[in-house]
This record gives sequence, C-alpha cells and structure tokens, in this order.
Amino acid sequence: MIRRRAGLAGVAFVLAACAAEPPGPDPDVVARLADEELRHADFEAHLRRAIGEAGAGLASEALSQLLDQFLTERLLARLAADRGLVAAGAEAATAAEALLAATPRAAPSEAEIAAWYEAHKQAFARAERVELAQILTEDRLAAERARREILTGADFAAVARRASSDPAAGSGGQTGVFGREDLPPAFAQIVFELPEGGVSEVIGADYGFHVFKVVRRLAAKQPELEEVRAEVVARLVAESADRALARLVQEARSRYAVVVFDRNLPFLYRGAYPVARPYEKKS
Repeated sequence: MIRRRAGLAGVAFVLAACAAEPPGPDPDVVARLADEELRHADFEAHLRRAIGEAGAGLASEALSQLLDQFLTERLLARLAADRGLVAAGAEAATAAEALLAATPRAAPSEAEIAAWYEAHKQAFARAERVELAQILTEDRLAAERARREILTGADFAAVARRASSDPAAGSGGQTGVFGREDLPPAFAQIVFELPEGGVSEVIGADYGFHVFKVVRRLAAKQPELEEVRAEVVARLVAESADRALARLVQEARSRYAVVVFDRNLPFLYRGAYPVARPYEKKS
C-alpha cells in the first residue's frame, strides 16, 4: 500500500510539473513580442524587402542579424502604434519616422558644427580632378582619324558629335569631372599628365577606342567650413536621429518582452535577443 501511494505521488508530481510548463509555440512561430506571435511568413516577408529573397543560402550569422533587424523594426512599430502615432501594423519606416518626428531634438549649434567639421575635415578634402570630354569609336582607325582632325584645328565637340559612339556625343563628348580614383588606372595615368586643353593619344579598351580632352584641371583643395556647411549640418542631424532612434529601441525593449524560439528557426540563432528557455513543443 505504501509503495502504491508513493507511485501515485510521483505521477501526480510529474503531471503538476507538466501543467506548470507553458506549451511551446506553433512550429511556424519564430518569436514572441509581448502578446504577439511573429511567424516565419512575417520574417520571410522582411527578408524579401531587405535582400530581395527569402534568405536561402545565407549564413547563420547573417540570418541572425536580419532577424534582429526584423524584431527591432517590429518593436518600433509597436511603440509607435501604442503611442497613437501610427495605425497598428504600419510599416517600420513609417513608424520610425513618426517616432523621430515626435521626439524633440535640438538643431546643431554653431559650436557643434565647427567642432564636427574640424574633426572630420579630411573627409571633405578634394583631390586633384579633371573635367573630361571624350570620343569613343569602335575601331582604332576611326579614333586616329578623329584625333588627327582635332590636332589640325577641328573643334573637339564638333568631331565628337559626328564621330563618337558614346552616349555623351550629343553634348560634344562632355563626360564630367573625375578624380584619379574614378578612372581606370590606365586612363588616369594618361589624362592626369595632360595640360588643360590637351588631347590624349588613342587609348584602347575592351569596348572601343578613346580620345580624351582635358577641358579643365581642378587643383586639390580643402574646402572651408562655409563651403560644406550644408553637408556638415546634414551629417549632424543624421547622427542625432541615429542616437534618438537607438534610445527609442532601448525604450521599446524595456517595455515589451521579446523572446526568440530558436528551435523553430532553420538556422543557428546568435543574435542579440533572448532565446526561449527549453520547452516542450506541442505534439
């Protein structure tokens, strides 16, 4: 009798433990955000928006980062909806914009603008550049003929309109302003040795033959703050928005519990969000 009662007590203990254990989520649930279950279809839709595909073939590290991005966006959307800034289910970008618009941020001061420029002024340094026009032909003979015409006094723009197959031929061969790093090394070596107004030799390439003219040379320059003020202000405003968004993400994470059901994922999750404790899946 005593042995029978002990056995019944053990069964009762096991049943009580099973009742206390919360049931696992459905197999297609990848995470839970507060009271909302996020499913594989939701995450796959995010992947298609972010990378244009469902993520097949990506490494676990990349997929973990993308899942974290997905969860962060859903957190921001939930926060914005609960604040009445957007409708439930709004796009993440819309939610983030609404949250930022509702977050007071001071415009950068003159001191901040000047300090940021001094700390980053090398990023605005302009290397030597050249403004180029070109003639592009399909065969070397046509390019040599065009070059001889120019060297004997013909107008480069007129020859380009008539002889060049380049899309810029209609504008007299004008192709824009380039630094050394913007051109193939073989081109850069030649055109940066030409004087202003100089015409290059014929340069062969896989897709045709070029004749370049240096329309104008632009010396290396370090712009003053006033010349790049608008860009500096834009960078400061963007940094301020990034910091504000990071604070909003932290607020949302502290407000809403997020848990990842890694057993339901087809990859090894190594992201920043907590993983569910061991659970028994529904049978």
